[in-house]
Amino acid sequence: MATASASVAVLLLLLQLLAVMAKQTYIVHMKPQPKPEAFHTHRDWYSASLHSLESPADNILYTYDAAYHGFAAALDPDQAQMLRKSDSVLGVYEDQLYHLHTTRTPQFLGLDAQTGLWEGHTTQNLNLATQDVIVGVLDTGVWPESASYEDFGMPEVPAKWRGECEAGPDFSPKLCNKKLIGARSFSKGFHMASGGSFTRNSNEVESPRDSDGHGTHTSSTAAGSRVANASLLGYASGTARGMAMNARVATYKVCWSSGCFGSDILAAMDRAILDGVDVLSLSLGGGSGPYYRDTIAIGAFAAMEKGIFVSCSAGNGGPTRASLANVAPWIMTVGAGTLDRDFPAFATLGSKKYAGVSLYSGIGMGDKAVPLVYDRENSSSNLCLPGSLNPQTVRGKVVLCDRGINARVEKGQVVRDAGGVGMILANTAISGEELVADSHLLPAVAVGKKVGDMIRIYVRTDPNPTALLSFEGTVLNVRPSPVVAAFSSRGPNTVTPQILKPDLIGPGVNILAAWSEAIGPSGMEKDVRKTKFNIMSGTSMSCPHISGLAALLKAAHPDWSPSAIKSALMTTAYTQDNTNSSLRDASGGGLSTPWAHGSGHVDPHKALSPGLVYDTSTDEYVEFLCSIYTLQHVQTLVKRPNVTCAKKFSDPGQLNYPSFSILFGRKRVARYTRTLTNVGTAGSVYQVTVDVPSSVTGTVKPEKLEFKNVGDKLRYTVTFVSSKAASQMAKPLFGSIMWSNDQHQVKSPVAFSWNEFSD
Repeated sequence: MATASASVAVLLLLLQLLAVMAKQTYIVHMKPQPKPEAFHTHRDWYSASLHSLESPADNILYTYDAAYHGFAAALDPDQAQMLRKSDSVLGVYEDQLYHLHTTRTPQFLGLDAQTGLWEGHTTQNLNLATQDVIVGVLDTGVWPESASYEDFGMPEVPAKWRGECEAGPDFSPKLCNKKLIGARSFSKGFHMASGGSFTRNSNEVESPRDSDGHGTHTSSTAAGSRVANASLLGYASGTARGMAMNARVATYKVCWSSGCFGSDILAAMDRAILDGVDVLSLSLGGGSGPYYRDTIAIGAFAAMEKGIFVSCSAGNGGPTRASLANVAPWIMTVGAGTLDRDFPAFATLGSKKYAGVSLYSGIGMGDKAVPLVYDRENSSSNLCLPGSLNPQTVRGKVVLCDRGINARVEKGQVVRDAGGVGMILANTAISGEELVADSHLLPAVAVGKKVGDMIRIYVRTDPNPTALLSFEGTVLNVRPSPVVAAFSSRGPNTVTPQILKPDLIGPGVNILAAWSEAIGPSGMEKDVRKTKFNIMSGTSMSCPHISGLAALLKAAHPDWSPSAIKSALMTTAYTQDNTNSSLRDASGGGLSTPWAHGSGHVDPHKALSPGLVYDTSTDEYVEFLCSIYTLQHVQTLVKRPNVTCAKKFSDPGQLNYPSFSILFGRKRVARYTRTLTNVGTAGSVYQVTVDVPSSVTGTVKPEKLEFKNVGDKLRYTVTFVSSKAASQMAKPLFGSIMWSNDQHQVKSPVAFSWNEFSD
């Protein structure tokens, strides 16, 4: 009898577990209508909706207010389907998983200059104004003890701030100060997806503390305080500081060991809007999809409506075509370029010496060459995947590893674990000549494809190949720079091809910034080294550069809208490197295009005084959305209940955007109207210059704009006509439109495509 009872108990337990396992997180979008008076709060109303489905009210994970009308809840598929039938519900969507996009820059960007930064004002004026600006960073949390968050000399926290510093098992609210004014964590979506257990990973603590390093790196890049004598184990030594070093920082931890869940991201964006941030920075993203299904796009739209500038990383899917994330036009989509700083390292093979890069900081190999091996016959061995190397073959030797598939630093660990004493990491075609330095656990040198191919030939043809690796520290004033990073995601924009993305590029290769002391600089579990700063690469690094620069513009021009700030950053970007040549692409070494660099590389000096801006209102964004989606889908993004889509653009490209993407399909003529706002001086006069490929004609009317007053708005119409022969082309071409006078150049890139996206 006891055995039968035990069996029943086990069966009931299994049924309960199955019930729990069947549930997952759904985001429920409610229609934008007033809360019924019978309910005290929105949560009560939503709880009643769940109760009718025989789902407990405590299954609600979050209720959203500022960013979204609705809630996130743990539901089974049948309950989700029943909710979809409710008259009060616009949509029910499964939670999405997003991923992180993984010293010298102030000088490289000209931010340390004492004069000329802000027309009519001093650097000191700008620094004082920036103290009222709050940068919110959604990432892996923060290491609050870092010197990058010291608040020496800072005034009291702005009165508009409504956020808080949360307590956690390893995080005291007292760790926040006048610099780091807020720290929160959002984990319910992650908690639900991981079976409700945080015990699988001993480092996974529900608190704002950063055990990954990524969040500390990004937030200190955007707005970290000035820190002298910063370096990564001696590399890139100097003074570290954020772009807006006097701005306030608020961090929102939304990313955990398995990624960043949409329900948590939306809750953090919702909270950040209510907290009072001025800029939101998100170095994370997922794949491209409809804006009404994209959590970040939804939250960013609500932020934009509140006057909050949103900057997001473009992704690290380059050089693959159409690999962009975060392409909504109300988001600043940021790609990555190189700095004029490098970390040279060398591989001496026989009598020849080849140049590469490295951040290795150990004792090195000495001065004696050792055998070099490369298993090109085995695809897992040549990539140095875990478990692929034979210790008998590798022990005591340098191993040549192809770049790709697994992390670069992991390859070094694989070599070391197999007994190897060094590694040469050679690029393949997809990475081209791009060199990214890493803090390897053993002597390692990264080389480009051309050098890599020479080394592969050497190993194959020399009967006794040998290698000796050496390291030479940090060098500055590298030419050419910037160069577009090979990993930086590329256009075209597959969600809305009529909107050119990315918007621009910023520094994203080998960036030094603050780091979490919970993890080594390589990010590997076996890396026991501790460092207060680390060097990382990715659009994750370029995004907070733009976020910080947007904070400077917000301080200089507090009345500017997010789209005005975005326009200023885009139209003043440059497209020539420090050799006065057109920007190059690290992937193949050829010239870059706006599908890789957008408007160009950011120039903060010029952005602070752009002359003219393309200012876009919320109503215009609604007209844009109405031109591509049904009313129901538009309502998912736009909170206002009275949206009717009575007004819509005939073409999504009619949006008043600072760049152009022209799609020639059945029609060979494209005509767009744009409006420019004078933010320069009264009486400004601008002339237009149109640069188009030979297969296209471009005319602008009028050719001259005369602005009598500051704030005046004037329209122009541009007409592009494709030749008949060009309609057979599959290759995209590029040009530009520039309005200029003696003081300003307001430049917009133009991309031309044929047939590709036509019906």
